[in-house]
Parts: sequence; structure tokens; C-alpha cells
Amino acid sequence: MSWIAKRLVATLLVAMSIIAMTACAHVRRPLDGTAWKLVEWSVSSQHAAATGITAKFSNDRISGSSGVNSYDGPCKAAADGAFSVGPLQSTEMAGPEPAMRAEGAYMTLLGQASSYTMTGGKLTLYGKGGNESLIFEPEER
Repeated sequence: MSWIAKRLVATLLVAMSIIAMTACAHVRRPLDGTAWKLVEWSVSSQHAAATGITAKFSNDRISGSSGVNSYDGPCKAAADGAFSVGPLQSTEMAGPEPAMRAEGAYMTLLGQASSYTMTGGKLTLYGKGGNESLIFEPEER
């Protein structure tokens, strides 16, 4: 192989590497920069909107209020609708029994979420069986 051919191959490899790195650096994070409040859920015994539960997404992380405590942890929300969280960390404050029960239900449903949609101004998380489990509206700022 001539030195011109070698130089051309090396230049092409460098160019391809730069393109690949640039593509990886611009990974689309559909939920990044959004903030939500819980308005409905599959737990019928409690009114979701009264819980004060929130979710904020930034840089592949989810955080917010789980009703009594604050939580934070890694989150994957893919452009194809795949969703997962965990492991999540939480403060450990105690609160009234109904609020603690709501918080436990939320954290369980959030941990079980496996897909999501954003339609009609709402964020909906679905459990592993494909059933709606958590429905959010944009949080007022």
C-alpha cells in the first residue's frame, strides 16, 4: 500500500471516529429538562393530585418529592418509549400514615415502570404489563 493510500485510510478513520463521537454526544433525552406533578395513578384508594408527588428529569436522572420525602436516582427514557429507574435514593423522614402509604405506592409503581408516552401535554408511565400506572401533568414553575 502506497503512503498516499495509507494516509487516506488514516484520514478516513479519524473522520469516522469524530463523526461517531459527535453522534454519541448528541444523544436525545426526551424527558430532559421537564418537571411534572402526579395527577392520576392506578392506586384507586387515594387521590393522586393531593399527594404533592413530583418528578423532574435532567441528564439521565429523575428527582422530586415522593409526598413526604425527596428522591433521586438514575433514569433511562429512550426515544422509543422504553423507561426504567433505579436504584433510587430517598430521604428518610416520617409523615402522616396516609402520606407514607401514598409515597410507598408511588415508589413501587415508579420502580415497576417500563415504558412511557408524552401525549396531550401529559406524561404517562406504564407498568411491565403495559397498563397505565402513573400520569403526570407539567409542574407549574
